[in-house]
This record gives sequence, structure tokens and C-alpha cells, in this order.
Amino acid sequence: MGKKRVYRIYKSEGLEVRSRRRRKRAAQKLVSPDQAVGRGQRWSIDFITDKLWNGRRFRVLTVIDQYDQSCPLMYADTSIGAGKVVAALERVARHRGLPRTITVDNGPEFAGRVLDAWAYQRGIDLNFIRPGRPCENGVIESFNGRLRDELLNSEVFFSLEEVREKLEHWRQDYNTLRPHSSLGYRPPTEYAQQTVREPKPDRSRPRNLSLGPA
Repeated sequence: MGKKRVYRIYKSEGLEVRSRRRRKRAAQKLVSPDQAVGRGQRWSIDFITDKLWNGRRFRVLTVIDQYDQSCPLMYADTSIGAGKVVAALERVARHRGLPRTITVDNGPEFAGRVLDAWAYQRGIDLNFIRPGRPCENGVIESFNGRLRDELLNSEVFFSLEEVREKLEHWRQDYNTLRPHSSLGYRPPTEYAQQTVREPKPDRSRPRNLSLGPA
């Protein structure tokens, strides 16, 4: 059948409306956030995927504090949509609070209306990295790589409950026992406690810029 005949049939049937696939875009601007200067200021969230012994896939929602590199949450399920992301973050908020800013990629779970509405209600800014630039969320990319090498690739999981149990054990060890070279070879919990105890410089007094007697 030639193109012209198809076009005549198309016109005779009145098929004038063409469906256009809309590309889902982030509701907020793509920006490069400043470096975190305190705990609980900026988080990063992302997903990592693996499978059980029978081939059934599961996803893990990972959350990292950009300041002390602690992991407030790892949540595993066979499917994690935007609603489950919000529910998981709300559970963390009960004992740790929520950050001012969350850095995310442009996945459908993060760029949709559900997370956007929740962030607006909570007063949280969503910082979207540029498409194809995972290095802009390098803190959590490094964390996910370490998680895969040390746990996911070395263990055989027989159930989702086992996944969650081993993830939590690994998270506790990562936060409280493991030294991090970027934190002065201290675990995140110790680093956060020490930075809280350290006195902050008094910026209320003007500095003496005199170089000597005139």
C-alpha cells in the first residue's frame, strides 16, 4: 500500500488529531547546589537495583547526607514509586528531621507531581542534576558503588525480608564504625558529633586588618 493511499484514507476518516508523547520534565530548575556546611542541610537520594536468588528484581532507595556522608535510610522493595519514596522520607523525618534541599536525578519517581507537591508542603527545595550527568550527584553515586561492591554483589538474597535486614546491618556499620578518609578517618556519626562540639568562630567582631603602626 502506497503512502498516498494511506494519506487519502487518513484524511477521509477525519484522523486529524495526532498523539504527541509529552516528555516528563522536572518541575523545578536544574541547578548546581552549593556545598553543604552542616548536617541535615542537603541530602541526596537515588536508586540501585538488584535481584533475589529466583531472578525477581528489587530496588533500593538510598539516602545520603552530603555533609557527613551518613546514610539516614535504605529502603528495599520490589517496586518503589513516588508515593513510597515520600512515605519512606516521612518515616525518617520522625527521628531525624528533613533537610532544606534534596539532590535528585530526573527519574519519573523524582520528577513527577507527587514528590514535587510533598517537597513544596514541607518547604524543601529539589535540586535536579542535569540529564546524563550523574557526577553532579557524586556523593550518592560513590555510596551506591560501595554498597554494590561490598554487599549486593557478594550476597545471595532469598527473600525481601533478608534484603532489608542485611541492608540495615550494613547501614549501621557504615554510619557508626567504618572510618571515612574524607572525614579524617572517622565514621559519620563521630564526625557529626565532633563538628557540633567544635566552637564556631566569632564573626561579630571586626578583624584587625592593620599591618603595623602608620
